[in-house]
Amino acid sequence: MPHIVVEYSANLEAQVPPRRLVDALHGAALGTGVFPVGGLRTRAERRDVYAVADGDPGHAFVAVRVRMGAGRDAATRRRVAEDLMRVLEAETAEAFASRGLGLSVDVEEIDPVASLKTNNLHERIAAREGAR
Repeated sequence: MPHIVVEYSANLEAQVPPRRLVDALHGAALGTGVFPVGGLRTRAERRDVYAVADGDPGHAFVAVRVRMGAGRDAATRRRVAEDLMRVLEAETAEAFASRGLGLSVDVEEIDPVASLKTNNLHERIAAREGAR
């Protein structure tokens, strides 16, 4: 079950709407072909208290953390990170050109021993697709 958490500084919201960023990254993650649609969750977390670099209040950040199930090789994890970084850079290009902005994408593997999951999304999506 991959989780994508988009953490961003509050001062960026006017230039980079969180809904647009979540939708773009979610679509890009699905487009990699690495993740099952029923397992992917993408969400944004606004940070109101932060300091970036020298503390200039105009500086901003977006940190994308991808947590995916263990077992994918390094090349696949790197490809996911690169695909998401391309989307992140495109979505924040205007802000990047006008202010200090730090962008990061980190891909982590979830420890399968201590990760428990229950969901019915795969079945519900398959049933909905079969009804069309």
